[in-house]
Amino acid sequence: MPRVTATDAARQDARIAVLPIGSFEQHGDHLPLATDTMVATLIAEKVCERYGLLNLPPVTISCSHEHEDMPGLAGTVSVSPTTLLAIVNDVRQSLQRAGIHHLVLVNAHGGNYALSNLAQEANVEGAAVALFPGNEDWKAARTTAGIVTGGRADMHAGELETSILMHAFPDSVGETYTKNDHDAPSRNHLTTLGMKAYTTSGVIGMPSLATAAKGEAVIDALVDLFADCISLFDDNSPTRKASDD
Repeated sequence: MPRVTATDAARQDARIAVLPIGSFEQHGDHLPLATDTMVATLIAEKVCERYGLLNLPPVTISCSHEHEDMPGLAGTVSVSPTTLLAIVNDVRQSLQRAGIHHLVLVNAHGGNYALSNLAQEANVEGAAVALFPGNEDWKAARTTAGIVTGGRADMHAGELETSILMHAFPDSVGETYTKNDHDAPSRNHLTTLGMKAYTTSGVIGMPSLATAAKGEAVIDALVDLFADCISLFDDNSPTRKASDD
């Protein structure tokens, strides 16, 4: 993370904080266990720099249970959804005591389903928590960057994630990405059977199609798209509605 002191944060006087949420889970043999955290942290750093927001340190372990117990692939660690939600809610309360009432969760792990429920509940009285990137954000960024595979086919350690790490963390990408393509279009029972039912390599996607240029274009597109995300807070926040009343 960039060096930021308490004095810097006070001068910044940000009204929105950004919490990157990653995971610690298998990504085949060509990407690191911390891939999702690296992606979330990168996006958070870029949007905070562009829009003047408070950049929080990442949540590095989340809900990766579908990646556990894969033969030949060790290292995945999970916390329960209850624990993840408790962490995020504690962070929210601490921010609120500091006068920051808006939080964006930059989530880079698709298995963190519970975050959607947290946002739904938090936003009952006005926009307070946003999730980014959403499915439409990823879709638009893929199109802009020329990512060949779609979001469903490119599920894990494929063209998208490999491209982003090639761009931002090139030393973290193993040479085996060129031969790790794996297609598993039908995954109707993923939450019941886990990843091991659909891949032995840990990969679902086409990492051989990855390039650093695509990764850079994806990140640039997401940073642009983030403007719409934070605009949701302008007139719909709990504090704004309370003052209007």
